[in-house]
Amino acid sequence: MPEPHPIRWGILATGGIAQTFTKDLLLDPQTRNVSDIKHSVVAAASSSSADRAKKFLEECKAPSSAVAYGSYDDLVKDKNVDIIYVATPHSHHYQNTMLALQAGKHVLCEKAFTVNAAQALKLVETAKEKKLFLMEAVWTRFFPLSLQIRKFIETGKLGVVHRVIADFSFGTNVEEVWGAKHRMTNMDLAGGAMLDLGIYPLTWVFQSLYHTLPLDERKPPRVVSSISKFALTGADENTSMILTFPKAPGETKDIPSKQQHEAHGIALTNFRVATDVDGHQTSKPAVRIQGTKGEIQLERPARPVRYRIIHKVADGQPAHVEEIECPIPGDGEGMFWEADEAARCVRDGKLESEGMGWEESLAIMRIMDEVRKQNDLVYPQNIETTDYPVKL
Repeated sequence: MPEPHPIRWGILATGGIAQTFTKDLLLDPQTRNVSDIKHSVVAAASSSSADRAKKFLEECKAPSSAVAYGSYDDLVKDKNVDIIYVATPHSHHYQNTMLALQAGKHVLCEKAFTVNAAQALKLVETAKEKKLFLMEAVWTRFFPLSLQIRKFIETGKLGVVHRVIADFSFGTNVEEVWGAKHRMTNMDLAGGAMLDLGIYPLTWVFQSLYHTLPLDERKPPRVVSSISKFALTGADENTSMILTFPKAPGETKDIPSKQQHEAHGIALTNFRVATDVDGHQTSKPAVRIQGTKGEIQLERPARPVRYRIIHKVADGQPAHVEEIECPIPGDGEGMFWEADEAARCVRDGKLESEGMGWEESLAIMRIMDEVRKQNDLVYPQNIETTDYPVKL
């Protein structure tokens, strides 16, 4: 058996999601039956101080040889780093990812990819020009559960998929818990429900109704939307989107285009009411994928560990329901699967992932742009710009 291919990571930012990702990286790949690659964390950077980066590495139990940097510039210059994981707020993704690409580093950038589609396109063009791997870190896409569900749709077992309804909402007293300065509500940090939470329901809508079609049949949807804004900052706190896709997955190829059915994706997100009201998934399901042969349900849109298939049966027949458990191995959170995908792409010389390609990231960003346009939601110019470098 060949030796596993080593990938050396640099972690850009030291917040909560960076810690979760880094701890997942350091888990033994064998616990998830992965033997072809291995990850190492060789450096991390905090924009505040090297001491903060050092504390982060210690908390994540990274090797003592891992280097702590007090600036992102120093991190991307480290010759021992193969790929940078960008875990800053959305507002900073464009500037931080461009910094890494310009330094010749591959990049896995947290979702939402950028603030707008123009920024995302600029990053894609830069990665292509410099022949570097770049991917939006939509971790849920790489769960074995997600792959199973997409396969179920692609093989026609769900029939023609006409509708997906997906919700990811918190139930927060926004004024008391976050106020106006928290990243979730702060316009200077691209705060708001859509970019932070709405990316999850959009992920389920797109991976069910868009990604399951052959590449040459994927057409961008149109969208109608409504936003309610947080009075203290103007960030969106309640966002509802209805997406109409030109072709429903599962249609036979020989059907005339005029007879093809459209598919609807309904993506919902809200700060004030919760998808999971009591924290026990009592109010399930959060995601419903509805086809002519049945329905797939998930209790949660993020970090799902099980799903249900309700098969359509003839009148008078007993119910046929499958409950499929997909536990996350090794005491991890599941972020290691997207890291495995990035590592294999870098190993194989790929610039983008088939599971979360550039074209699809751009399509989703354009939808969010249109939703913002329809509802007059504009972020400060310094985080909307495609200029680089811009000090934030």
